Amino acid sequence: MKIKQIKIKQKNTAQAYKWKYKAIFAAILGASLLAGCQETPKNSIVKQKSTDNMNQYESTEEAKGNISNIVKAPETYKNKATYENGALVIDTDAEIILPEADSINTYKVSAQEASQELFDKVTKAFFEGDKIYHAHGYYQWTKERYQEEITKLKKYKSEGNLDPYGYGTDENGELMFRIDEEIARNEAELEHAPDEIEKKEVTPSFGLEWVNGTGEEAQKEVDKDSFWGVVETGNGIYNYLIKRDGAEHSKDITIRIEKERDDGLDAGKFPHWLEEEYLMDIEREDFHSLSEETLKGLAGISYEDAEKIAKEPIEKLGWDLELNGWGYTAYYDGEGNPTEKNILDGGYIFYFTRVLDGMPITNTSAYGGGLENHDSTLVPWSYERCEVIVGDDGIQKAEIFSPYNLEGIQTENVKLMDFDSIVKIYEQMMEVSNADISELEKQKTYHIKKIKLGYSRIYDPTVDSSSGILVPVWDFFGGFDVETDGYSEQNNGEHSTTSYMTINAIDGTVIDRGLGY
Repeated sequence: MKIKQIKIKQKNTAQAYKWKYKAIFAAILGASLLAGCQETPKNSIVKQKSTDNMNQYESTEEAKGNISNIVKAPETYKNKATYENGALVIDTDAEIILPEADSINTYKVSAQEASQELFDKVTKAFFEGDKIYHAHGYYQWTKERYQEEITKLKKYKSEGNLDPYGYGTDENGELMFRIDEEIARNEAELEHAPDEIEKKEVTPSFGLEWVNGTGEEAQKEVDKDSFWGVVETGNGIYNYLIKRDGAEHSKDITIRIEKERDDGLDAGKFPHWLEEEYLMDIEREDFHSLSEETLKGLAGISYEDAEKIAKEPIEKLGWDLELNGWGYTAYYDGEGNPTEKNILDGGYIFYFTRVLDGMPITNTSAYGGGLENHDSTLVPWSYERCEVIVGDDGIQKAEIFSPYNLEGIQTENVKLMDFDSIVKIYEQMMEVSNADISELEKQKTYHIKKIKLGYSRIYDPTVDSSSGILVPVWDFFGGFDVETDGYSEQNNGEHSTTSYMTINAIDGTVIDRGLGY
């Protein structure tokens, strides 16, 4: 297998471009989410958030029994409302999804430490018996590899192709990829490069040493907060990363496992996996959604076999994570819009969450742990997340973020607001959070397709950034059509994991999914 070698400088430069086909869409979505962070208006029916609210939830025996009867929720909810002189439409035509639970409690949770025990548990679950090498030596370029790169770049230059990877120009019109500088840098590195890669077998942990640079510029480095390894398995080669956030006192952990691929792509391209909502729900002038039949065919494996493969390592972790949703996914070369021509592979993505007393933590596209502004000195804490992608040759990628410790019940049989009260808050706050829409967009129509009751973790970063509470919340999932000057896009929201409103089912406070509270 040919290992995809990527220079760090090139990777950082191109990272900003790999999502360029979604750039305008992301900007519009970001503006919408920022609008949702406004102060709750004085005449709102929504309560202000506070730590006291979190610690004084009411317990009642009346909260036992059929959840549907307790919250008085119908099977579906429909409503269409127009605001801002017609510029904003909230079209709700949603299935209501309730848990199979007889009562709902709140639970205390805390952040797991990035301990050696965690390292050993993850390693055993995914790579028991496999050889693991330090990535810094494993991916060191040899003389042969540098010479190949130099020859290729000189060929591009001789052909007049000075921007072979499509990085474009900066604000001054200068090419962001400077081919002469790249050639010169590679020629300098060639002089000190080894003849063969140096594979060093290691035990995954923090604190591993490595040498940065070559020749007189070589310096010894220590990875205090990260581990990057390469695992040679009977099913291929995997990159294995565990790191904790660099912020002081942060407990955020990222665990990422991804299979190396040999797709014959130039090192300047950055292929990646896209979830089905970006493949099936969106329509615009330069992009048409793909069919389920197409994506299923690309997977090359049955759902049943893929699910079995995904579950095996997650069950070995022993963190009580259960399968709580799935979708199709496609691996494409990262250039332009995804099409059947530039999609390289397909598969299934599986979402795992905890399930407590029959009610799961709701999976959404939000990672939590955001900051209210760039000047914030608070320490953020992201949500626990677990996703596994499986293709026809096994696990392609697995990501686990900030796993929890379950500390126990905080309040038993919490009293829930009825559904009608929740919907009134939802409709008012959807209007409030889009109050300035006419300044950004000509027309915006939300399509809310799914309303779900499940758990979400909340916390107060002003008090403690490593402990919080799992509370029941209502999430409103969907997509939106948008039109601006020179741009339009339709997103029907059918396969969405984006929640456009999250409401605490106990007290009606609105939770900002991006912040996590």
